[in-house]
Amino acid sequence: MNPKSLILLLACASALGPAVASADPAQAPAPIVVSGTVGDDAAKAALLARLRALYGAARVVDQLAVGRVTTPPDWNEHVARLIGPSLKLVSRGQLQVDGTSVSLRGDVASEAQRQQVASELALGLDAGYTVNNGLRVAASEQGMLDSVLADRIIEFESGKATLADSGKLILDQMSDVLLRLKDKKVEVIGHTDNAGSRAGNLSLSQARAEAVKAYVAARGVAPDMIAVSGEGPDRPVADNRTPEGRARNRRIEFKVVQ
Repeated sequence: MNPKSLILLLACASALGPAVASADPAQAPAPIVVSGTVGDDAAKAALLARLRALYGAARVVDQLAVGRVTTPPDWNEHVARLIGPSLKLVSRGQLQVDGTSVSLRGDVASEAQRQQVASELALGLDAGYTVNNGLRVAASEQGMLDSVLADRIIEFESGKATLADSGKLILDQMSDVLLRLKDKKVEVIGHTDNAGSRAGNLSLSQARAEAVKAYVAARGVAPDMIAVSGEGPDRPVADNRTPEGRARNRRIEFKVVQ
């Protein structure tokens, strides 16, 4: 069977996050698989060289064949222009080139990146080419946590590390997200206002962070994925001179650290 045009697939099969890097240094970066048919050995060598220069030789898995294909004029040069740095912003993606039709799917971190990648692809092509931008913005781990908390305060009994019922309701929702993060480590950080002694507030903020860890662990979150710290009154986000400001400063933060 002789295809009438070449189809090129790049499978950026990384986990959530840029395809260029692995979240865990102990794990090998995800492979970049290139398959399809090219017209001659020189075209194959040039394409593989471009990919290896971009991603590193060890990551590129060659599944290209050499055979009889019909391609538009200067097709190899146009494909080479598609293999640029912006592709490294895409994870879990696929780039398909079928004649003058280019289709890109996968995840990027923001709408700005989605527009950037598609724009750079289009700029490298002649007017006869069409680009189908199937990229989607993937929610980051930190964004998922921030969305659940949504500026709400996890409340405790006054002066204690005992969770209020309203705080437990928020942590029920947070536990569901933490269970989805799996291999990520999250730091739970306790904060207080500046009322009372600094030493007492540091101790209270640490105890409250520990209470949050214990609560989510009881909901099935692995204890070793949660680190805790207490910042006391040292990192206010509002004016401690007002009741509203002090209430905002008495807070728990969740931060993805790995």
